[in-house]
Amino acid sequence: MRIDPHVHCRDGAQNYKETIKHVFEIADKQGVDKIFDMPNTNPPIIDEADVLKRLELVPEERKEDYYLYIGATPNKDQLGHAVELYNKYDEIIGIKMFAGKSVGDLEIVLEEDQRKVYQTLAEAGYKGVLAVHCEKESEMKPDKWDPKFPVSHSIARPVDAEIKSVQDQILFAKEADFKGNLHVVHASTPKTVDLVDEARKDMHITCAVTPHHLRYSTGDLAAGFKGLILKVNPPLRPLELVEELRERVKDGKVDWIESDHAPHPVGEKLFPPYMSGIPSLYFYKSVVDDFLPNELEMDGELIKKMTCDNIVKTFGIRKS
Repeated sequence: MRIDPHVHCRDGAQNYKETIKHVFEIADKQGVDKIFDMPNTNPPIIDEADVLKRLELVPEERKEDYYLYIGATPNKDQLGHAVELYNKYDEIIGIKMFAGKSVGDLEIVLEEDQRKVYQTLAEAGYKGVLAVHCEKESEMKPDKWDPKFPVSHSIARPVDAEIKSVQDQILFAKEADFKGNLHVVHASTPKTVDLVDEARKDMHITCAVTPHHLRYSTGDLAAGFKGLILKVNPPLRPLELVEELRERVKDGKVDWIESDHAPHPVGEKLFPPYMSGIPSLYFYKSVVDDFLPNELEMDGELIKKMTCDNIVKTFGIRKS
């Protein structure tokens, strides 16, 4: 069994971009059996009504293979409700927080609000997964972004924005005595992995990498169409950092592979609003079956852990 614990289905107002049904069609071809859907949809998934509407869209034959995150907001009542829903529905796999602006309207930018999330979840006795998109807003340099030079996206959202956000999340989780599992999604730099690995000594924490952060670098962000197509959050990094990230993967310090499958129409990529995100589930199989064993020379047991075993263990999947 293989699991992709990070996909963005777009059912709702943006279903022209992607749907649950179509993601499963891609997953079948890529050898992926189960998917975890993200909540930054339009409208976002933040309450029970949203969850129920979402579950109605899952093809009947894939009900056992679909899980979703519920989004976190700074509202204590909403967070408490999210914990109740997590306990009520097996399909809700965890809670997702966007600690910085990305795609959608679920960002929680202020540090005091991020702290509140951990405190509220700790008080509610939440022991599930809190997945966090880590990019610190105060470290962003939006004035550096110029679509004529796509590599500028990596300057506008620098490495430090991710690293300092990861440091924040670890600190806030410890301060609140958070008993759940903090999961750092789509780590793009080796320092992120190192911070997570060090924090494992005294808390439940995991991290994952995407196929695109392993395969591509800023060298692929040449001016023009190709660079805009590869615009993602967090951005691609310089080759030397990508090579170090690959070493962390080979050393077993990264818990799993997640595609962060996030399709947008070509027109939205090449022209305003120059959306971030790529349909990376399409090359999941080539990464897992070719790149990892052949180019990174990883053994089959480690690959199995990164595509299934570590995910099952962390999330305690309650369905076969």
